[in-house]
Amino acid sequence: MTLDKYGKNADALKEKKLFLLDMDGTIYNENRIFEGTLDFLAEIQRRGARYLFLTNNSSRSAKDYVKKVTAMGICADESHFYTSGQAAAFYLKQTYPGRKVYCMGTRSLVEELENAGIPVVTEVDDSADVVLIGFDTENTSEKIRKTCIMLGKDVAYLATNPDLVCPVSFGYIPDCGSMSIMLQNATGKTPFFIGKPEPIMIRCVLQKCGVSANDAVIVGDRLYTDIAAGKNAGVDTICVLSGEATEQDVQDSPIRPTWVFDDVKGIGNALL
Repeated sequence: MTLDKYGKNADALKEKKLFLLDMDGTIYNENRIFEGTLDFLAEIQRRGARYLFLTNNSSRSAKDYVKKVTAMGICADESHFYTSGQAAAFYLKQTYPGRKVYCMGTRSLVEELENAGIPVVTEVDDSADVVLIGFDTENTSEKIRKTCIMLGKDVAYLATNPDLVCPVSFGYIPDCGSMSIMLQNATGKTPFFIGKPEPIMIRCVLQKCGVSANDAVIVGDRLYTDIAAGKNAGVDTICVLSGEATEQDVQDSPIRPTWVFDDVKGIGNALL
């Protein structure tokens, strides 16, 4: 019998056809791949299953992520990724078709939106009636000022993801959720979040891959995004303790993962 960290039967993992994997804190930390990641991915493929990287980090496009992970030795192309930036583009086209969007985000996020056919501006523009913010690793005080000006207008307000922090080599840096709190303090406005824990990304991916919710599993290190998203979409979840969530967090949180493992290496060993 396959058991998780707390002795729970995890035999069902061996029947999963699609592994939806978070990235930061789950398979790597910044530019350091975690031990066992490559073996874990190889075992998924050996079993005839698939893996797809599902990340709330909108600072990079799928094309950027391909470059990043292939440099780590991971076999992947753009079809292996679905980002909150891609989900934002999908949501904007569905909900605000043809509307001009002011974006506070990286150049990669702006290009992601433009490539999806969405009219995007990065300067104050009275004709833009949607504001989208993302995890902006290129942020400046001038961009924040412009965003505050835009939020003072009658606009729809969206954000790619609610993550408070992003793990890096020395600890954490503020993510999109923290940026939204900063803007709320200045403008009094809060956004609608598109990425995890909303089920939008997961449902899009399941449909794209032709896989049922019962045949998929989400692996991530955040209870309030990764694990909550799985529960909201009716998909089994694994919380790994290699990133933000700690054992104490798992014990205290009302958001309960299906299984808990120390890291992806442990999941890979469980699949053997």
